[in-house]
Amino acid sequence: MNFAIPRNNPSELILYIWKIIDLPSISLNELIYTISFELFLLPPQKVKEFIQNSIENKLLEKDEQDTITLPQNLNKKLQNWQIERKKAILSKIQNTQHRVRAVNNFEMDKSSNFNTLLKAFLDKGTINRTVSLSEGDFTLNEFNFEKGSIKAEYTGSKEEPYIIEINTKNKILNHNCHDFQTRRLENKKFCKHLAKLFLLLKEKDEISATNFLSEIAQNIDKWEFAS
Repeated sequence: MNFAIPRNNPSELILYIWKIIDLPSISLNELIYTISFELFLLPPQKVKEFIQNSIENKLLEKDEQDTITLPQNLNKKLQNWQIERKKAILSKIQNTQHRVRAVNNFEMDKSSNFNTLLKAFLDKGTINRTVSLSEGDFTLNEFNFEKGSIKAEYTGSKEEPYIIEINTKNKILNHNCHDFQTRRLENKKFCKHLAKLFLLLKEKDEISATNFLSEIAQNIDKWEFAS
């Protein structure tokens, strides 16, 4: 839900309120109380004026029992929003389930060269923390073993994306998240962003992803982990 309050748009403000109260109807007094003392949007007198203006402009409907409902057009908008909201929640649940299965499969599969190599770069629990990372937050700019180059970004909740750059010719791995800088870099270990990136690379091209890990592991003393 977008919690920015559309104060200058009466119809959008009413929809904003109804998305929160999530009721087909509400009494006039309950609506006044909710807007003033639960949502803190307006003082009671201003709320009364707002509701009366909304009724006059056909943005709200009131019956003889002082029950307030949405008119048909706004109710349709609310229903469409609820449908899209349910789809988004379901998609998030499915994506999370997919990430959990991928982590479980990684932990259980002990025969894969890729898994063996990646585990060498992980501290206990790191792979489990990748579940919180969405594939959609990664941007892969380059993935080419012949050139020896991986370039990617992770956006997440930060204004500036985290960068990941791996160059096998110069033997440099650059990454700038706080966990990598303060805990992983010195011991040449991967943080959750690096672990997740390689799991994504495995899905695209397991041979190349394995070759990159092998190149780093076999020459680890020559590699510089930097930020």
